[in-house]
Amino acid sequence: MRRAVRRMPWLVALAVMTVWSLFPIYWAVNTSFMTSNAAQSRPVHFVPPHPTLANYEAIFGIGAAGTELAAGVLRSLVNITIESAGATILTIVIAVPAAYAFARMQFRLKSLVFYVVLATLALPVYATLIPLYRIMSDLGLVNTYLGIILVYTSGFLPLAMWIMYSFFSALPGSIEDAALVDGSSRFGAFWRIACPIAVPGIAATSIVTFLFGWGQFIFPLVLSSGVSTEPLTVVLAALEGRHVVPFTLINSAAVIAVAVPALIAIVLNRWLVSGILAGSVK
Repeated sequence: MRRAVRRMPWLVALAVMTVWSLFPIYWAVNTSFMTSNAAQSRPVHFVPPHPTLANYEAIFGIGAAGTELAAGVLRSLVNITIESAGATILTIVIAVPAAYAFARMQFRLKSLVFYVVLATLALPVYATLIPLYRIMSDLGLVNTYLGIILVYTSGFLPLAMWIMYSFFSALPGSIEDAALVDGSSRFGAFWRIACPIAVPGIAATSIVTFLFGWGQFIFPLVLSSGVSTEPLTVVLAALEGRHVVPFTLINSAAVIAVAVPALIAIVLNRWLVSGILAGSVK
């Protein structure tokens, strides 16, 4: 009994935190299955009185309703997928060998370069927004997939390299040393020995990077000037300012935006946790 009483404050705090965090998501899902009249009726409905898929049908262009909205949302889904996946691939391609070099190789100014790169994590977004826009503008990459991917990569690289550096540092170097003794090159030891062992860390870093890319708003808002490259996050913000779009439709689009990273986190949770924890101990 005393143990239960001692645990009560922690359970109450956990319950409050859970409701505080999940209730907005629940309310968006709840509203997305209502008609506009039902969502605006009083008293409020915590469960849809007459559940309907009309909002999702409108978003995906099923039927005559919401054809223009569907085109914009579907295009933004394609855009955010291309930009997030492209930035993830490019970040991993650069971060993995860079982290391995910092973890295993010795060269001049190694510590200085490493900590300078990590220090960029402390820079606020607004400090780099205008310089990056000027650079992309001078290169003619504004409102292009490549420009957005390059900007994302510049922001994601320090964290990705830090995660992979921790992972490589935790791996025993004896296997790679044996490969070097047998005549393998340093790149051969990296590609044939270190990379296969580091798959959990690479998977975890890829998941984190993709989720960061999916949630970006400020950079694509500035770098995207048309529907050809605007991601779903920017399109959702634009929809909120249009009074002609029912907020039930906006909630449906928001649920789709949240569902993708949520499913990734749930399905790939084992890779994410094991990959990060694998680099936390040596």
